[in-house]
Amino acid sequence: MAERILPPGLDATSFDSAIAALKRALGEHKVFDTELDRDTYIDPYALGDGLDHAASAALAPTSVEEVQAIVRIANEHKLPLWPVARGKNLGYGAASPMLAGSAVLDMTRMNQILDVDERYAYATLEPGVGFYQFHEHLTNNNIPLWMSVPANGWGSVLGNALERGIGYTPYGDNTTKLCGLEVVTPTGDIVRTGMGAMEGNKSWAHYPYSFGPSWDQMFVQSNFGVVTKANVWMMPEPELTAHAQVNLPEMEDIKWAMDILADLRLRGIIEHNVVFGNYLHDASAFTTRADWYEGEGPIPDEVAEKIQQTYNVGWWTFHLSIFGEGSLVEAKQKIVSAAFEPKLGKKLEWRNWRKGEPREPFSISVGVPMVLPLNVVNWMGGRGGHIGFSPILPPSGELAYDAFMRRKRRFEEAGLDYYSSFTVGHRHIANVNMILYNRDDADMVSRSRALFTQMIKDAREEGYGEYRTHIDFMQSVAETYDYNDHALMRLNEKVKDALDPNGVIAPGKNGVWPARLREGSK
Repeated sequence: MAERILPPGLDATSFDSAIAALKRALGEHKVFDTELDRDTYIDPYALGDGLDHAASAALAPTSVEEVQAIVRIANEHKLPLWPVARGKNLGYGAASPMLAGSAVLDMTRMNQILDVDERYAYATLEPGVGFYQFHEHLTNNNIPLWMSVPANGWGSVLGNALERGIGYTPYGDNTTKLCGLEVVTPTGDIVRTGMGAMEGNKSWAHYPYSFGPSWDQMFVQSNFGVVTKANVWMMPEPELTAHAQVNLPEMEDIKWAMDILADLRLRGIIEHNVVFGNYLHDASAFTTRADWYEGEGPIPDEVAEKIQQTYNVGWWTFHLSIFGEGSLVEAKQKIVSAAFEPKLGKKLEWRNWRKGEPREPFSISVGVPMVLPLNVVNWMGGRGGHIGFSPILPPSGELAYDAFMRRKRRFEEAGLDYYSSFTVGHRHIANVNMILYNRDDADMVSRSRALFTQMIKDAREEGYGEYRTHIDFMQSVAETYDYNDHALMRLNEKVKDALDPNGVIAPGKNGVWPARLREGSK
């Protein structure tokens, strides 16, 4: 149970004074400070009990004005806040704050769909709008626009984009589809980025820049402000999509397949993020490890082969999709088939979706949210959890194979099952190494933590950095970005101190601490 942990610099009297001020400003029904409330915000997949990231309270505003009030009171009392959109950043800490004792600023109740423009294909949303809520709105109102959804669609549309999450349609680089933010600054002011900086501007959702410096990405993965609404570009519903599953039977097949796919991505033939996943993707979504093997150490090769046969997958499997007008899709199908079929030794089997047909069978590839992949947390039994280490690599088959072999050896040394994928973007690949563990097994948790720490070190030595990480490892990952004596971090700290002199917004997020907490935080 989470006993009350106070943030640095606040004693019980000062904290109680801050909570009392917040209750007066918001009403008691929007301030949560009981033990049960604190337990609710503990990371459900924590590598341990999660109390080292326990919140002191949670606040649930329903308007931007209330967010402003919260931020101003936090400044007055030096109460650190940890903003979350819906708190479903699972595998990265969920709603738990980096700094224990912070108050969670939970914007789940700020869930208005403010505008959806069919003609120009954009929406204006508050951070509490979830993928399922938005999908229902689009479906019920027959709006022919598609979201780009992540594998687990439980979370926030804006929250995912602000953490550089991805989806699997051509609009799947979600952070690049933000076009103008409304932000409460760390001192309680409001700023709009892009064209929204002009009062009454009619192009806020149409052009992502402004006059002078453009600040949208400054508020992505940062603690420089609290995003309270944003415009999101959406994909017009296509006439046709074609889908094919590609199974690669051998581990080494990733070399040639990655190079072909990287070329197709670069030339715009394939327009979506493509995930090379190993055989555990399917097995862990539908079964548990005990259904296949109960021995010690990683799954043996013969069990891996049985899994592949059962689910009709390869050692690696990926799915391809092509979107657009019918003749365009057909032309691209021919190009893709000609690229892969000689190496595969067989024809690709394409399935088509046509406008007007149900989309659910095609799920996330056509913008329909699901939560099935979340079942992977049950793989090891007990109170399961997952955490992913995801360095960014150039899109080279040889480099991907080398990284795969290195990470696989580390998993085997740790006695853990190797669950991995390579997400192929426009000009990069994200190598997602997923550690699945049983939180009730202290030894397994310890081995998982040590494995993650080792992979950070290995990737740094190889010249690769992680793009997004769990709160437990934010400091360690930030320290690997060390060019010119950590010049980027020094810049971040200068900006943090200028914008947030009291250090109240998400101290420690991605390794960026305010001056008053900097010493001793690293």
